[in-house]
Amino acid sequence: MNLNFGSLELYGRNTVFTPGNVIIGGLFPIHTTVEQPTNFSNLHTPCNILSPTGLAYSLAMIHAVETANISPALTELGITLGYHIHDTCSDVTTALRATEDFTDNCRSEKNILQYVRPVKAVIGAYHSEMSIAVARMLNLQLIPQISYASTADILSDKSRFPAFLRTVPSNVHQTRAMVQLLSEKKWTWVGFLSTDGDYGRAALDSFVSQAGKAGICVAFTEILPDSLSDKPKLQAAISHAVHTIQTNHKARVIVSFAKPEHMKSVFGLLTEFGADRRLWIASDSWSTAGHVLTPEQLTCVGWVLGFSFRGKNIRNFEEYLKHLDLNSEAQRNNSFLKEFYSSFATSVNTSEANVSTPTDKLLASAQVGVVFSVQMAVNAIAQAVAFICKKNDCVASGTVKRQELLSALRIRSFEMDGVSYEFNDEGDINLGYDVSLWNSDGVKVETSTVLSHYQPWDSNLNTTALTLSLVSKCSNSCEPGQFKKSVEGQHTCCYECINCAENQYTNNTDMDQCYSCDVNSEWAESGSSTCKEKKVEFFSWTDPFAVVLISLAVLGVGVVFAVSVLFLYHRGSPVVKAAGGSLCQLILVSLSGSFASVMLFAGKPTAVQCKVRQVLYGLSFTVCVSCILVKSLKVLLAFHMNLTLKQLLHRLYKPYIIVSICVGLQVVTCACWLILKSPKTTSTIFLRSVLEECDEGSYVAFGVMLGYVALLALVCFAFAFQGRKLPQKYNEAKFITFGMLIYLIAWIIFIPTYVNTKGKYLPAVEMIVILISSYAVLCCHFFPKCYIILFRKTQNTREAFVKSVYEYSKKTVANLRPPQAEANTPQSPYATTNPSFIPENKT
Repeated sequence: MNLNFGSLELYGRNTVFTPGNVIIGGLFPIHTTVEQPTNFSNLHTPCNILSPTGLAYSLAMIHAVETANISPALTELGITLGYHIHDTCSDVTTALRATEDFTDNCRSEKNILQYVRPVKAVIGAYHSEMSIAVARMLNLQLIPQISYASTADILSDKSRFPAFLRTVPSNVHQTRAMVQLLSEKKWTWVGFLSTDGDYGRAALDSFVSQAGKAGICVAFTEILPDSLSDKPKLQAAISHAVHTIQTNHKARVIVSFAKPEHMKSVFGLLTEFGADRRLWIASDSWSTAGHVLTPEQLTCVGWVLGFSFRGKNIRNFEEYLKHLDLNSEAQRNNSFLKEFYSSFATSVNTSEANVSTPTDKLLASAQVGVVFSVQMAVNAIAQAVAFICKKNDCVASGTVKRQELLSALRIRSFEMDGVSYEFNDEGDINLGYDVSLWNSDGVKVETSTVLSHYQPWDSNLNTTALTLSLVSKCSNSCEPGQFKKSVEGQHTCCYECINCAENQYTNNTDMDQCYSCDVNSEWAESGSSTCKEKKVEFFSWTDPFAVVLISLAVLGVGVVFAVSVLFLYHRGSPVVKAAGGSLCQLILVSLSGSFASVMLFAGKPTAVQCKVRQVLYGLSFTVCVSCILVKSLKVLLAFHMNLTLKQLLHRLYKPYIIVSICVGLQVVTCACWLILKSPKTTSTIFLRSVLEECDEGSYVAFGVMLGYVALLALVCFAFAFQGRKLPQKYNEAKFITFGMLIYLIAWIIFIPTYVNTKGKYLPAVEMIVILISSYAVLCCHFFPKCYIILFRKTQNTREAFVKSVYEYSKKTVANLRPPQAEANTPQSPYATTNPSFIPENKT
């Protein structure tokens, strides 16, 4: 679109004006410096160094105004927008003087008083420090101000800046995106550059605050002078910043909110001195300023990752710029364009050899996001004016009130290219950021290679496309199994790596503290990255030692069953009757219970198992010993007492009652044990294992139970010892004595062994003693009789037993009388007085 400059009027060197029904002010940094005044007689100091970037943004406003003027929304109402553009010269004082033109209704130029329609809204400024200063003046009359590039967070405070709006996000979102990038890439040791102004210091505060929460440390901070006019001061600051960068070798990532002119000087000096390659994260202030680096310098300094405002389609503006040539009317009426075209030929250098025309220079200088933000600002004002003018006649001067326009901007949305936009409660429009990685083809530096986008509303930033192999840390990462220990007085990012203590671990890198293992079930060595499960130990069925003992127990049960069958088959034989008859079966059953109790000592203990195993053994062996006691007492009563006492005790001799009483006392003991303090499972925690075992509950009850069995065995042993000289066929005393002696010795040895044994093999001690006791009874009491039944059948007759009694009686009488009386005695009195004790042969 061609601009009609026919109505353009020039008021001084730093301003451009074109009339309209509603005038919009514009503040753009068309020049970059202001000359230092040599005297104070002239307040208007000239500006130096024209900025193609600032000029391009002012042209974007002009183009947007002209586009709005031919839109149906305004043409139907018969109104037009005018503009009054001032050059801020990148200087706050100059910007404030320009703002005076916006707040006054008339101005004096060469002593001629000229009336100018008042400005209803202002677009600008570019830099935050200027926008803050200008906003304070515009707030006095509530003149709407829409910035296209100022991102200082303070401007979102509507209590302080009620008339300020902007079409770009707050710096808070930009610093948050940067911190998120650093955090995801684990770059925790970074440098920071900024300008000494509201923009730079606000960005620094926001970045440091958010970086601290993310565990990122700022290695150094360099604040550069905001003004570019004081060359010596600026050069000194640049030199100091470069020296700081060079001495901080570990800070391989540097975040910069400086101006493009600052960065150009920094990169130039770094290239001259030679520096390590680093990643430079560029803020929106210079993220698209490719002219600050040559391709050679980019290779030297490293990489540049820019955060720029997210833009849309600006093809119409690009077409507009292409029509601005040397023969256009615009050059004759716009002093900024005239200056730009006249100086273009001399400003082109080798680094910009690809720029062949002024239009190319403007296109290369303009950031798409900022151009789009300028267009948004103009469209917002144009559509708000159209809304107001539908109700009022805006052709007449002063119809549109500034407060009314501000209210319409705050509450109404506007459209561009079919998309609706609106200012939020803070007066911002958050389109997000484009994240671009600079690259070079050897001829020029390209700044528009977009890697990712940042959306402020969901803090979404995808950094997978950034594949730089770069380490920026103060200290090396602590490996899993270590934790960070910060040195007092230093940054938290500078630390030592200390191994975790025993039973503690870390499972990730750079962890601040070690986690504790669950000592009840886990353990860890010093410097471990994970906890290991403690080995649960118990006397397992699969343990070779357990296999042997269980096999012996099973064998014992089998042998007992075989003996029981043999005795049942020969139940009428003299040997079986002499052995006790039916009592033998009761002894064998009790031995089966004793052998079975051994099996309950192996395997992982359960509550039922702990209660049953001791009680089963105690009762079983009590029955066994009680029956043997009764048998010993029977033979002793028959052969070893005087006749009167024998007859008295014989009437009291009731085998099953005696057994029942003996067993009953043990039942009472076990019942009290189970009721009052029964055995239970318990876990003993060791460093690397957990021992599952049975707690006997009351060791007093345990001792009473075993002691009672031992007492019966001792009595049985005494009776058997008394009957050691009885008839051979009846005489089990030697075997019973030997069996009980083995039992007593085994349990005497068991007590100290049990007390001093720890660990999973403790149950094996009791298993061994039970097996010894049970096998002692089985071998000493039953195996001799089985031998006679199977291999000495001639001795298993009534005649053999009578002969044995006769020989015993004869020997006894011979020992009791003198030798001369023995010949007169034909037989022993026991042979005739004890016939009932000689077993009948029913076969």
